[in-house]
Amino acid sequence: MEKVELKEIQFPNSHRKIELHTGLDEEGREKVAKQLSSVLADSYLLMLKTHYYHWNVRGTLFKSLHDLTEEQYTELFEAIDDVAERIRALGFEAPGTFSVFNKISSVKEAKGGLSDLEMSADLLETHENLILKLRETLNIADEIGDEVTVDMMVARLTVHEKSAWMLRSFIER
Repeated sequence: MEKVELKEIQFPNSHRKIELHTGLDEEGREKVAKQLSSVLADSYLLMLKTHYYHWNVRGTLFKSLHDLTEEQYTELFEAIDDVAERIRALGFEAPGTFSVFNKISSVKEAKGGLSDLEMSADLLETHENLILKLRETLNIADEIGDEVTVDMMVARLTVHEKSAWMLRSFIER
């Protein structure tokens, strides 16, 4: 195993960047970080949508959906931080503004005036779309041997598949 030497790179804006020595090449890390940035944006906007529906749900499912959405947006809030920190650990800046999130996210904004079942269906669709993105991210991370991101994506898949199942159960008869 080669000795690791830190090499500083000066940037015009006077920030310092220290080269990463993690066994993952920069091109692969960048590919994963870009995909994770999209996961981060989708997760953040899903959290907002979930919180909005939590506040505004009414109907026969009020208590059940109110409680479920609170669990889900609380869990999402913690997960968002983990995803952003993974992007940073890969050596890239994590996005964090609404304008950037809106550009890189596929999540549709929450709709007002929906019934409890319509809210459930909208959240279900959003979770399932995020599940597809998580699988894609897992595959990209696996291709470059990024086991940490693979593990994170497996954990996120577990949560979102369970969330989708619960939301689907409100709608199915």
